[in-house]
Amino acid sequence: MGVLNGIVTLIALVTFIGIVFWAFSKRRAKANEEAAMLPFALPDEAATEDNGSTQPLGRQSKGDSHE
Repeated sequence: MGVLNGIVTLIALVTFIGIVFWAFSKRRAKANEEAAMLPFALPDEAATEDNGSTQPLGRQSKGDSHE
């Protein structure tokens, strides 16, 4: 049973190291750069609603309260 645990641990370690090398390989550099810039590609916290007004998300004018 101990040998089986060792083999499974070794397979998991080799898989982990393979994923790390794949993720940081030169072929993935462009995709990593694009993924790193995604948060900056979003609009600046303004949502266009159906009525055309633009307000920051989560804020309502005094007359729009639904309480």
